Amino acid sequence: MDIEFNKNQDKMSLLISAMEKKLEKIYLGGGKTRIAKTHEQGKMTARERINFLIDKDSKTIEIGAFAGDDMYKEHGGCPAGGVVIVIAYVSGRQCIISANDATVKAGAWFPITGKKNLRAQEIAMENRLPIIYLVDSAGVYLPMQDEIFPDKEHFGRIFRNNAIMSGMGILQISAVMGSCVAGGAYLPIMSDEALIVDKTGSIFLAGSYLVKAAIGETIDNETLGGATTHCEISGVTDYKCKDDADCLTRIRNIFSKVGHFDKAGFNRIEAILPKKDENEIIGIIPYARDKQYDMHEIIARLVDNSDFEEFKETYGQSLLCGLARIDGWSVGIVANQRKVVKSKKGEMQFGGVIYSDSADKSARFIMNCNQKKIPLLFLQDVTGFMVGSRSEHGGIIKDGAKMVNAMANSVVPKFTVIIGNSYGAGNYAMCGKAFDPRLILAWPTAQIAVMGGAQAAKVLVQIEIASLKAKGEVITPEQETELFNKTKDRYDSQTSPYYAAAHLWVDAIINPLDTRKWISMGIEMANNAPITKAYNVGVIQT
Repeated sequence: MDIEFNKNQDKMSLLISAMEKKLEKIYLGGGKTRIAKTHEQGKMTARERINFLIDKDSKTIEIGAFAGDDMYKEHGGCPAGGVVIVIAYVSGRQCIISANDATVKAGAWFPITGKKNLRAQEIAMENRLPIIYLVDSAGVYLPMQDEIFPDKEHFGRIFRNNAIMSGMGILQISAVMGSCVAGGAYLPIMSDEALIVDKTGSIFLAGSYLVKAAIGETIDNETLGGATTHCEISGVTDYKCKDDADCLTRIRNIFSKVGHFDKAGFNRIEAILPKKDENEIIGIIPYARDKQYDMHEIIARLVDNSDFEEFKETYGQSLLCGLARIDGWSVGIVANQRKVVKSKKGEMQFGGVIYSDSADKSARFIMNCNQKKIPLLFLQDVTGFMVGSRSEHGGIIKDGAKMVNAMANSVVPKFTVIIGNSYGAGNYAMCGKAFDPRLILAWPTAQIAVMGGAQAAKVLVQIEIASLKAKGEVITPEQETELFNKTKDRYDSQTSPYYAAAHLWVDAIINPLDTRKWISMGIEMANNAPITKAYNVGVIQT
């Protein structure tokens, strides 16, 4: 390996190590003291409950671990958004699990908590995945109620989705393992089955203090809405469990008896590991994001047997399109080529830029994958579409629209991995968050923004200087440099993958070596949802 490979490897290893250290802290939720208090109450933590529930030694992926990262500092923070969400296997059945973390503000719902729970339900609905709610929450976080309670995509949307999923026949099971109050009380009861843990679980629209204030009745919470009340008197819950372990074991027993439904029918054969060493991925991505590399080398280390059947190999080379398999699953790959290539006319094309011929090629390839019922994987490292008179006169807008149309109307599931840059319209065309990928992931090297930090800072500084000069102020070169650096630093912080993950613009930041697992489990979950509508690409100008 050359010196550049070693530099890249060292940089990526440091990024992965930093990510893992951040995760270790996030996994502690509200901290060791609150974890100990939870244990004193005879309860497991959210992560302990999930680990007990899922099949041992099975694959698991976590959605939104970085949600809320570096947010709500004035409220003490909200690690992982106060809720743990995983896609895992219970009694051999793939499902999604949402577990309130009561060590974080008693499991109260922050705005990001609501957004994260809605994402879990969206995944369940898109892929017809059974969903398990492990409920232990004090309800809406009152100091921020205006940001979580009243709007369309706020708290109430959870219950709307409960009803929609019920109508779709998607299994929902709730376990009340702690507090479940006010509007949140509807979630378990709108599920298909509800379990409650004796002495620690409770459900009521209003707790004992509020009942006393509202109607003058004196009653304790256990009598008001405990397990005995709801299993023997109200009939609100279906199973009374003696402790957390008993409750989780019963859920496993229920899942072991659930029948199977129709599948989408995506093609899968026996998996083969890549022929080229997967571990070399971390030495291929340049430590400097403006440097070139060959995306073929990344693909060869992601796909089975390193086999990539490339579509229109010598045409529109700034985008790579082709068929492959990942963990046995058939997949169509659309990837940005990051090295400079020569076009069919002998012109040089910049790496990471989408040209007219590339957009035209990818549109045709996406249509072909829909015809063949092959899931799509987008590997993003894109700076945007080519600009300038030659591109404009050549119809770049028309060809770009063709690509976006083909991608947006796709009926096969789409998955997106942001490897490096994800800028401007390139983010959109390569199936960014706005275009409903079933999962959208980022490597630690990802950068997501309208444009790169340096370019954006130059534009913003030029505007600022023009404004100051219009007021008669004189700007020295030193002041201009200081303003540029300050602006770039601020902008760069918002292009970080952690900023994106904190706001749930991506589902996870992952170790590049876990990419195959994420895509395989993603296609498996998508296979639960049969394709019910024909592919219609819409209006495309020729």
